[in-house]
Amino acid sequence: MALPEETRAELIGGTIVVAPSPSPIHQSAVAELYAELRAPFQRARGGPGGWWLIPDVDVAFGAHDVLRPDISGWRRERVPEFPTARPVRHRPDWICEGLSPATAARDQSEKRSIYQRAGVPWFWQLDPTNRTLSVLRLTAEGYVVESVVGEMEAARLPPFDAMELDIQALFPPAPSNA
Repeated sequence: MALPEETRAELIGGTIVVAPSPSPIHQSAVAELYAELRAPFQRARGGPGGWWLIPDVDVAFGAHDVLRPDISGWRRERVPEFPTARPVRHRPDWICEGLSPATAARDQSEKRSIYQRAGVPWFWQLDPTNRTLSVLRLTAEGYVVESVVGEMEAARLPPFDAMELDIQALFPPAPSNA
């Protein structure tokens, strides 16, 4: 926590891990997902509301694990007031990690294990390279894949299944081969 706020770092198992800045395709996909969810689920514009959604915020999962998920979400019924402390000490009800070549292995291994141990019920993995979105649900045995959707699909994905998501709209246009 003594690092400057603009430093992209996480504490994993007591070790400081500095992450590179995200690529444009990664950041764009994460921003699009946040925008798609924020209006109906945080602001209740055209949707049910009931959530706090925060991109790129420090979340404490224990004394030795402070992570910075790409997007974190808390149900207001469980966390009635907007989280303002740094790091946030409330366990999220949903997390999304945008996978990039530089961070995918850590997101899908160490960070996934930390989220699982902390009891985060829903873990989404947004993969801009493969243009897919995976939904993982926490069970007594650990995370199980609830669904994987591709860019040409529209889908209702828990815990945000009250609204249909246009998956293709999350990704920037594919590069032309010309």
